[in-house]
Amino acid sequence: MLKKSGLGKGLGALIPEPDSGGGRSHGLLCPVDQIRLNPDQPRKRFDEAALAGLAETVREKGILQPLLVRKVGSYYELIAGERRLRAASMAGLKEVPVVLRESVEDDGLELAMIENLQREDLNPIEEARGYREMLQRLNLTQEELARRLGRDRSSLANSVRLLHLPREIQDDLIRGDLSSGHGRALLALDQEVLQFQVRSLIKEKGLSVRETEKIVLNYKEGKKSGRTVQPDTPDPDMKRLEDELRRRFGAPVTIRQGRKGGKIQIPYASSEDLDRILSLMISEIPGI
Repeated sequence: MLKKSGLGKGLGALIPEPDSGGGRSHGLLCPVDQIRLNPDQPRKRFDEAALAGLAETVREKGILQPLLVRKVGSYYELIAGERRLRAASMAGLKEVPVVLRESVEDDGLELAMIENLQREDLNPIEEARGYREMLQRLNLTQEELARRLGRDRSSLANSVRLLHLPREIQDDLIRGDLSSGHGRALLALDQEVLQFQVRSLIKEKGLSVRETEKIVLNYKEGKKSGRTVQPDTPDPDMKRLEDELRRRFGAPVTIRQGRKGGKIQIPYASSEDLDRILSLMISEIPGI
């Protein structure tokens, strides 16, 4: 059950509310256990350390900006403010301030997307998936969606194109190992083997977006360090082995062949990821 609570405008800049006459609108308090998460929330990753810091602030100051909810049956569905709701739960709050929104089903996705975009809370892949979901569900063109979100159409289109990258490279963008600029540069290469080669160079040498674009241009012109690049037809047996190793180790394994030998590269994302891969390797050695 909701009850009134005197609040400032909160999300009023995003979602206009009726003026109560005094220049300030009245918010509502809602029990935390009556709020369910928004399945359309585009943001999927939440930094636990940042949440803990926000929870501490919530303990001391309370929630300064109300959550946006709508009534669905016997409960309230969260439209925007999942980070604040999580922090409130961590802080032990039983009630949180909310703004009740009467909205159609698809409105929740759009409002959640707008809030995250305004706060710059989304990683490049979450943003791209959010755009794609809205394009499909709302049956909009990219130009129409860009206009509704106040975005440039070409920027929106470039964002959605990131979803054409291989899954491993998308994971790099999610973790922040590569930027969206790196991802857009890699999209200019029409072969995954080349995308993975340049991606390895980015990570090994810490290449900027501008440097990556130059390397991609060299690949496209058939040049690399003054030599002709010939990656057109990778050995099918090596490709099969790469695929098997990727499935085995859960990592983007690459096999590099030279004139007299070669090397196997298994990148890892963290020390925990390295321990996981090493454990899998050791398990394959008899007697250990």
